[in-house]
Amino acid sequence: METHLADWLAGSADGIEAESILRKCVHCGFCTATCPTYQLLGDELDGPRGRIYLIKQVLEGREPGASTQAHLDRCLSCRSCETTCPSGVEYAHLLDIGRRIVERRVARPLAQRLLRVALREALTRRWLFDPAMRIGQWLRPLLPAALRDKIPVRRPAGTWPRRRHARKVLLLNGCTQPAMMPGIDAATARVLDRLGVQAVVERRSGCCGAIRHHLDDTEGALAQARRNVDAWWPHLVDGAEAIVINASGCGAMVKEYAHLLRDEPGYAARAQRVVALTRDLAEWLPAQLAGSVDALRAQIGARIAFHPPCTLQHGQRVRGAVERLLADLGVAILPVADAHLCCGSAGTWSLLQPQLSLQLRERKLAALHAGGPTLILSANIGCLAHLQAGTGTPVRHWVEWLDQAMAAASG
Repeated sequence: METHLADWLAGSADGIEAESILRKCVHCGFCTATCPTYQLLGDELDGPRGRIYLIKQVLEGREPGASTQAHLDRCLSCRSCETTCPSGVEYAHLLDIGRRIVERRVARPLAQRLLRVALREALTRRWLFDPAMRIGQWLRPLLPAALRDKIPVRRPAGTWPRRRHARKVLLLNGCTQPAMMPGIDAATARVLDRLGVQAVVERRSGCCGAIRHHLDDTEGALAQARRNVDAWWPHLVDGAEAIVINASGCGAMVKEYAHLLRDEPGYAARAQRVVALTRDLAEWLPAQLAGSVDALRAQIGARIAFHPPCTLQHGQRVRGAVERLLADLGVAILPVADAHLCCGSAGTWSLLQPQLSLQLRERKLAALHAGGPTLILSANIGCLAHLQAGTGTPVRHWVEWLDQAMAAASG
């Protein structure tokens, strides 16, 4: 694609990166076939190709307006288009640049600004979000349906193992997952403990930065990335094997640290090391379970459907790992049509685009329910909460299921 960047952008870091990405795009349109918002709305400007054209116009000097911002806002950042693209267009990085520039030039209505500030400040602060979620769960039966949908029923987390092991890995000290579904981290720690690996949660670390990043608070996201690199670094120096992340949205963000911090001399090299040692749980665990698979095989009565989050299959390019692990353990995973499409959660997107989000959830649940599952498994807190709010079928993280299977096999 031929580009002529505006003088104010040409030669800058954003301009150089954006031009490189734009020149890869051949406007073939393959991406539109796998874009959830294009499928719903049928508008070229609500698909990747149209959004790329809008961003190109802005970068070449055309003044954006509220319409441009709305089309960019409606993108889920699911990155399905990147999986489909035959030219290797890094759409997500281009979208980040486009959104950042448009955000500076287009004033949002007051209500939008207040909502976005509330989301990025409340969701990323554990001291604020934890008690708010607990109160919401106590009052859940009294809440209106729209709010009740966002608050999962509280389930006991179970015990956290206290044994110490020579082998250690870091778990993310996340923001929303520990408050909404604390059982996921506890189940992960128990699974690792049975394998002789200690799960370490560094309290000086925190939110991965994804929420602020996707709400155009670039500096806030970078500050959280730096904090995490600083907090994890002593453990990595002392021999921690990996940073194992059980929320695929957080994993996708942490794997961007090397890109986000590439121009910071004090962090670039360390961020590369962090990224090199970051693994989604589905990437890291199967090799550790290799000697235990036969012992774990059991009669499994559940009919299980698996939803691969976009941040796992498109963002991290980890495809089929959970399905293969479950198959090795004797689970016959039910087929799910259009498994590559987003469920409509997409972090805060479901709160900012509620109507589109519900439409995508209905489509996803129809596909998941087609085989008559008694249990739905997934790998990201946002997808789990979003899907569970729309179905009576239990929706769990796959490591919670594995924890129960291992407990049954040993007991």
